[in-house]
Amino acid sequence: MIRRNTQTTAYWRESFKINLDDLEYLGNYLLEKETPQTSEALTLALIEYRCQREESKIRSELSKGEIYQPSKAYRTGQQVVFPAFEYTLGTITSVRKGSNPEHGEFDVVQVMLEGQAEPREFAGSLKTAHRLSRTDGETVETGERLQTPRDLYSQYGGSVRKALVEQLRASTQPAFVQDGDQWLTREALVEVHVGHLNIAEALIEMKTQPITTTVLLTEMGLPTEVPEHLRRFSTNAGLRQDERFDDVGSGTEPSWYLRRLQPPEVWQTPSALRYEPIPYDRLALGVEMLQQEWELDDEWSTDGISVDTPMVVPTITLNLIFPHLRSGTLPLSGRAQGFFPRGLGRSTMITLVDGRWGARFAAFVCHEGRYIAGLGGWLEQHKLPVGAIITLERTREPLEYVVDFRPRRPRREWSRTAEIRDGELAFALQKQSINCDYDEHLTVAEISPGALDAYRQTLATERVPLSRLVRQLAQELAGKSPQGTVHAKTIYSAVNLVRRSPPGPIFAILATDSTLRSMSGGYWAMAVRAS
Repeated sequence: MIRRNTQTTAYWRESFKINLDDLEYLGNYLLEKETPQTSEALTLALIEYRCQREESKIRSELSKGEIYQPSKAYRTGQQVVFPAFEYTLGTITSVRKGSNPEHGEFDVVQVMLEGQAEPREFAGSLKTAHRLSRTDGETVETGERLQTPRDLYSQYGGSVRKALVEQLRASTQPAFVQDGDQWLTREALVEVHVGHLNIAEALIEMKTQPITTTVLLTEMGLPTEVPEHLRRFSTNAGLRQDERFDDVGSGTEPSWYLRRLQPPEVWQTPSALRYEPIPYDRLALGVEMLQQEWELDDEWSTDGISVDTPMVVPTITLNLIFPHLRSGTLPLSGRAQGFFPRGLGRSTMITLVDGRWGARFAAFVCHEGRYIAGLGGWLEQHKLPVGAIITLERTREPLEYVVDFRPRRPRREWSRTAEIRDGELAFALQKQSINCDYDEHLTVAEISPGALDAYRQTLATERVPLSRLVRQLAQELAGKSPQGTVHAKTIYSAVNLVRRSPPGPIFAILATDSTLRSMSGGYWAMAVRAS
C-alpha cells in the first residue's frame, strides 16, 4: 500500500503549516480565475494543491526505481523505492535465504537507504500476506480508495480555512485583499486613488444617507474597460481602508456612510456598557433565577446566544437599564439580534420612527457591542426612567422600525434614588414622576450621573470583586425595605449603575453567598446569624 500523508488526520490536524509556496500558488490561482474567490474556494484549492503535490512527488520518486514489494524477488545492485520511508531510494547490497515458522522460506534483502549510514534488512520472495503488499489494481495514477480533496475539506476544512485566512491577511508577498469573504491579490485591483474617494465622500455628504457600491461606481470614474466585478471589488477595498467610510449595509452589497456623521458610540463603546466576562457556576442558578434571567433578556446573558426572530413576529420588548439610558442606546439582546438584518460591516444603519410623535431618525445596530446607538435624544425627549419597557415594531419597510413605550398619565411614585455618599453607593426613597409602564424591580433614579461615572471608574481601577459589590448593595437595599428584603432584579439593576454585568454572575453570587438567604418570589434578605 502506498502511504499518502495527505490522507491522514495527523497531517491536517498536527503537521499542516501554510508556507510561502502555498501562498504563491493561491496568488497565481486568483490571477488565473480573474474573479474574487471565497475563503472556502481558496481552502479547497489549497487542499487540492497539497494532494497533487504529494502525488507528483510519489511519481517522481517511483520513477527512480521499482517500488518495494515483500512478495517480489530482488537482486544485488537493484534500485528500489520504499513508500513507508517517505519514498526513499535504496540500493540492494546482498540477498540471502531466510526461514520463519510463520512465513516459511523467503529472501533476506539487505538495503542501503539514501541518507542512512547503516544498511537495513527487508523480506523478499515472501509467500504470505504482508501489510506493505499492494493490492491488485492499486496504482498511483488512479488514486483508487483515496479520499478526494472535497472529502478532506469536509473533515478538516474548518481548521485549514481558519489558518489560511490568518495567513492571507498577514501575507505581503504576495499581498491579498479581502472584501467580506471575497479575496483577490493586490496586483489585480484597479487603482482607487484619493480623488475617487473624495468623490465618494462628497456624494454621501450631499445625499446625507448611505450609498451602495453600485451607485458609487456610476460616479467615481473608474476605467470602464476594466471588468465590473474588479471595479466593484477595488472600490469596496479602497473604501474599507479609508477611515472616513463605514459599511452600514444590511445585505451582501455594502452601503457606505461617513463615520463623522455617526454618533461616537458606534465606534467607541460607552464606558457604562463595557462588560468584562467573569467565570461563574450556572448550576448554582435555580429554576426561578433562570426564569428571571430570561425575563430580563440582558444582551450578555447566556453568552449572548442569538435567537432567530421570525419575520412573522412584528414586535419585541426591551428593558431599559441604567447603562443604556446613560449611553443613549438600547440593548441588542438575544431576542433582538434576530430582529435586525446584518451586513458585512460592524454596524447596520436603520431608521427609527418615534411611536409618539412620528419623527424619523437614524440609529445604528452595533452587532459586536450588542447595542443600538443613536437614541440619546429620543430617550431624553420622553424622559424615560430606568426600568421603562420599550417596544420595537417592524414596518413594511425592511430597515424601518417604530420605537415606542407604553405611555400612561404621569404621576409621582416612590422610587429608589442612587447617590454616592461617603465614597459608597447608597440609596434613598424619593418620589419620581413616571409617565410609562415600567418594571418596578428595575427602576432607579440617579442624582448625579457624573458621580456614578467616577465611582464606576474607581471600582474598575481598584478591581473591586463583583461579589463584594453584590453583597454591599443587597445589604443597602434590603435595609431600605420595611420587610428587610430586596428582589434579585433590583440588585441586578443596582449593580449595573456602576458595573456592567448580566444577571447570571450576580444571581450566582446571591445563590452561593452565606450572608444572604433566599425568600419567596425572588426576594433576598440578609442571613440571620445565631448569637
